[in-house]
Amino acid sequence: MRSVVRTEEVLGGDPRLDGTRVGVIHVKERLDAGDDPARIATDYDIDLADVYHALAYYHDNPAEMDEIEARRESFVEGIRRERPDAV
Repeated sequence: MRSVVRTEEVLGGDPRLDGTRVGVIHVKERLDAGDDPARIATDYDIDLADVYHALAYYHDNPAEMDEIEARRESFVEGIRRERPDAV
């Protein structure tokens, strides 16, 4: 099972699975969109245990994940304001 790491030069320092560019938030978003954990693992070429480890990290760190989600939503809103036809 891969550990969850943070490095500034990858994904802006957001938590991700070590050795990948798969962010914890990406795994959670895929699950929220209705994807099966096994499908997520296959699509990202990671072990199923990695998917569950990322989800455990997400739920163990709610304040951090809330901040990441707010930042991502703010970014999307900025794009919508600048280019309403793009999103």
